[in-house]
Amino acid sequence: MNLGWARALCKHGKQAGKAFRRHWQLYALIAPVLLYFLVFHYWPMYGVQIAFKDFIGTKGIWDSPWVGLKHFERFFDSYFFWRILRNTLGISLYELAAGFPIPIILALMINEVRQRRFQKFVQIVTYAPHFLSTVVLVGIIVMFLSPNTGIVNTAIEALGGSKVYFMTKPSWFKSIYVWSGVWQQMGWNSIIYLAALSGIDPQLHEAARVDGASRLQRIWHVNLPGIRPTIVILFILNAGSLMGVGFEKVFLMQNSLNKEASEVISTYVYQSGILGSQYSFASAVGLFNSVVNFILLVLVNRVARYVNQTSLW
Repeated sequence: MNLGWARALCKHGKQAGKAFRRHWQLYALIAPVLLYFLVFHYWPMYGVQIAFKDFIGTKGIWDSPWVGLKHFERFFDSYFFWRILRNTLGISLYELAAGFPIPIILALMINEVRQRRFQKFVQIVTYAPHFLSTVVLVGIIVMFLSPNTGIVNTAIEALGGSKVYFMTKPSWFKSIYVWSGVWQQMGWNSIIYLAALSGIDPQLHEAARVDGASRLQRIWHVNLPGIRPTIVILFILNAGSLMGVGFEKVFLMQNSLNKEASEVISTYVYQSGILGSQYSFASAVGLFNSVVNFILLVLVNRVARYVNQTSLW
């Protein structure tokens, strides 16, 4: 029994060696990517254990005292836990509801444009905001929404309204954050849908025209089913990062007056964990965030596989 297993393993090893020698260029090409993930994504996972320890710099990760779930309990029992969780989920769900369908709609609209020059112009205009840095984007938002010199408040006053202090009111924070992100990313995110649309067989459209289908009917019955697998896969990936509200943009937009709505897990980790040198506590909060994202990814993937027979695995 053991001899047969050893022979099978040896045979498999020889086959793998032959495949490597035959396609060594491909393996060399992918080696830097694998090395990047090993060094910067997998090796740092060794440090996750400090979430269960009281990390002391002089003792290092391994020799720091073990405290179990102390830091998790402290986070769950903190006064800010439910507010932070509500803000993080609120922004993420809002962003998913507003930001996910708009690139699909934009791609369908661009795909229907018959004048190539106008199509390219629209693509360039919608792609361009993606290349703005977060700092520049937030600077534009602050400038446009300024109560004194901002173009938005100038227009409101011209129409007989009164100034609105957008950046200091918690009720406006989520909308400003989400819709500015939609404006910045919708063109870039539509690229993959445009690529999927280009792969649809033109004969399907010809058959639909022969049957008397209108343009909207062809979009609904040909284009959307054609890109459905792409939509499902991207939805799963987006749902898997539901708790991953970015730090930089929130932090730049945050101030003491809107903190009630802008405090999310990433900013809380920075302020309570990093600035306060509470590395174990910060790691515990970050690990909680990652575990929740992983659970959501698995659940949404399973639901998608059950409903549409399309999934990541």
